[in-house]
Amino acid sequence: MTVEFSRGRKLAAEALGSFLLAATVIGSGVMAERLSAGNDGVALLANTMATMAALYVLIVLLRPISGAQFNPAVTLAMRLRRQIGMMDGLLYVVAQIAGMILGAWAAHAMFDLPLAQLSHKNREGGALLFAEFMASFGLLTTIWLGLRFSPRAVPALVACWIGAAYWFTSSTSFANPAITIARALSDTFAGIRPQDAPAFIAAQFAGALVATAFCGWLIKEPGKTRLPADPSPT
Repeated sequence: MTVEFSRGRKLAAEALGSFLLAATVIGSGVMAERLSAGNDGVALLANTMATMAALYVLIVLLRPISGAQFNPAVTLAMRLRRQIGMMDGLLYVVAQIAGMILGAWAAHAMFDLPLAQLSHKNREGGALLFAEFMASFGLLTTIWLGLRFSPRAVPALVACWIGAAYWFTSSTSFANPAITIARALSDTFAGIRPQDAPAFIAAQFAGALVATAFCGWLIKEPGKTRLPADPSPT
């Protein structure tokens, strides 16, 4: 039996998931940097594993409530396919961004860092922007094809894609405008300078839109006009 949750509970789930995801990404980055003795490869590996684990858990637990999008690029793609209403979509994005920022502050608090920060980590250049396009294109492709062919595997598929993209992209795969904003407010291992964030966000939205258009053509069934909806477990 499918349960329909109220808008307030859906927004709370999106905010909670975004909060915990940002706290994981940033907090694990701080911990990894402190324990790795300057070895960036070891730090990135630890950051990757923590992010994958948290992402899988959060999607499995919160997907039945809100769809577990946690990402404005995903929400925009869902809106373009009319799988979320305009008002719900706008409110989801607000909840995602607010949750991510609060998650960054929570990570700072856990490690006794100043809550209010701006990152000084340089992430500029065309190669990094193309990497963000690729990471976001792959993420939305994973979601759309997963929903079509293996909906129950979507949490694992998304976590695996993000984990892989941490390593094969030069940007280490932000693939999420909301967490990009939060990471711009964290002068830590996971940070990005505020002046570099807008271009990252544009590349992320571009990758998501191209993937959505491509998958709409790739798996469209005769007589159907939409990609598959995200089925909640029964």
